[in-house]
Amino acid sequence: MSSFMNMACIGDFDPFTAAIPATKVELTVSIPSLCVLYTQGISNREWREFSRTEVIDNTLNPDFVRKFLLDYFFEERQNLRFDLRMEKPLIGIPGKKCGTIIVRAEELSNCRESVMLQFCGNKLDKKDFFGKSDPFLVFYRSNEDGSFTICHKTEVVKNTLDPVWQAFKIPVKALCNGDYDRSIKVEVYDWDRDGGHDFIGEFSTRYREMSRGQSQFHTYEYPFNLRTCCQVTLLSCLVDMELTFLDYIKGGSTVLGLCPGNPSQPTSLHYMSPYQLNAYAMALRAVGEIIQDYDSDKMFPALGFGAKLPPDGRVSHEFALNGNPQNPYCSGIEGVMEAYYQSLKSVRLYGPTHFSPVINHVARYAQSVKDGSQYFILLIISDGVITDMAQTKESIVNAATLPMSIIIVGVGPAEFNEMIELDGDEERISSQGRFAERDIVQFVPFRDYIDRRGNHILSMARLAKEVLAEIPDQFLSYMRTRGIKPGPCPPAYTPTPAMHPLITRRVSRI
Repeated sequence: MSSFMNMACIGDFDPFTAAIPATKVELTVSIPSLCVLYTQGISNREWREFSRTEVIDNTLNPDFVRKFLLDYFFEERQNLRFDLRMEKPLIGIPGKKCGTIIVRAEELSNCRESVMLQFCGNKLDKKDFFGKSDPFLVFYRSNEDGSFTICHKTEVVKNTLDPVWQAFKIPVKALCNGDYDRSIKVEVYDWDRDGGHDFIGEFSTRYREMSRGQSQFHTYEYPFNLRTCCQVTLLSCLVDMELTFLDYIKGGSTVLGLCPGNPSQPTSLHYMSPYQLNAYAMALRAVGEIIQDYDSDKMFPALGFGAKLPPDGRVSHEFALNGNPQNPYCSGIEGVMEAYYQSLKSVRLYGPTHFSPVINHVARYAQSVKDGSQYFILLIISDGVITDMAQTKESIVNAATLPMSIIIVGVGPAEFNEMIELDGDEERISSQGRFAERDIVQFVPFRDYIDRRGNHILSMARLAKEVLAEIPDQFLSYMRTRGIKPGPCPPAYTPTPAMHPLITRRVSRI
C-alpha cells in the first residue's frame, strides 16, 4: 500500500537546477506497520528508498522514534512516496477501515547542541501482580499545533520501583526544536510483554529547566494515589555542541586526495578521443574538482597500478603517473589529468590488478598524521578485476583505523561483485576474523550515473555527488572516536579601508 505527497527530494542531482535547501524538515509518521519513504529523482523520475521506520510489535497505534529528515526546496515540487510494509498481506475488507497514516512536518531549527541526560525513579507505582514494575520513560516534544511527537524511549529496567536508567544523548532540536522554553512531556510506563504497557504517570518540563541540572539535581513529582507521589529525578544534564565537517575544515583540517588510475584503441576504456573524455578521465575530473577545494595546497600524489614501465618493461602496481617516484605530486586536478594522459603514452597497461599496494601507500601517509590536521581520500578507478582480494581486505581493515577514506569507481561493463563486497554496506568487511573498525569504502559503478542523452557534465555531477556523499560522515566518525576537536577558526578578514584620493588631497591642504 502506498501514499504520496509533495515535499523534499533527495533524488538525482542536476547542476543546472540545483539550489541550496531553504531549510531542513523533519517528518513524523504514525502508521500500524513498517513505513518506507521513497524520493523521486528530478531527471529520471525514478523512485529510490530514502529511509524506513523501525518495527514496533503488538500495537495498532505506534509512535515511531525514527524520523525522516529531509531538505526542503521552496522552488521545487518534491514528491515523496510512503510504502507500508506488513508481515501479512494487507487485504481491504469492504466496510472496514484498514488504518490511517498521519504525517506531520515542521521546520527544524539550526540548533546544533546535543544533551546527555540521565534519570532515576523513586517509589514508582507497583503494577505487576507477582513482582514490582518494569519501568521505562517516553519523551515527547510538543509541536506548533499543540500535539506531541515521541522523540525518545529509555530502556526497560526490570523488577524495581527505584530504577536508574542509562544516560542517553539526544540532539536538542529533536527534544524541543531548539526552543528552550517549549514543553517536553515525559510519561512513565510499566513494560508488559504483550505490548499493553501500563501507564504509571507523567510530568512536564522544559529544556531550559533541565539544563540547570548541570549544577544540581532536579526532581519531578506526580501523584499516583491520594497519599503519596512518585518521583523522577534528573541526575545529570551535560550539554555538548555537535561538530560538523565544516567545523573541522574551518579549523584547519585538510582533506587530501590521492588519485591512481591499448590506449590508442577506441575499444579501450583508456582511449584518448580528441572529442570527449574517457570514463577514467571523467571520473578523475568529477571527483577531483570537488576534493581539491578542501586541500590547502592542491598538490595531489597521483599513482597508477597494473602496467609495464619503461625502459625495462617491469610490471608495477604502484607507480607515479608523472614519472617521478620521489615526487609523485601533481598541481591540482589539471596536473593530475596531464600526468594521466602522459602516462598513457609511456607505459603499457598490464595485469594482474592489485589494489593493496596503493592502499598501503596511502596508509603510510595517513599513519604519520593522526592529529586531525589532515584526512586522506584515495580515489581508485578500475574496471572491476581484483586479483589480490585477500590482501586488499586486510589493507582496508588496517586502514580503517587511520584518517583516510577510499572511493572506488568502477568503469566498464563488469559485474563488480568484488568491489561491492569491499564497499561493506551489507556486511562489514573483515580479514582473518578481524572486522574493520569503521566503514571507509564507497563503491559506485560509473555506468549507473551516465546521462543517457550524452550530457557528460551531468554525468560527472551525478557521479561526484554519489561517491562523495559518505565522506563527511566517515571523516567525523574518525574525529569523534579519537576525541579530536576542530582547531580554532582563523580571525575574520577585515580589510583596511583605503583613503579616497579626494580626502587625501583635502587632508594635505590642511
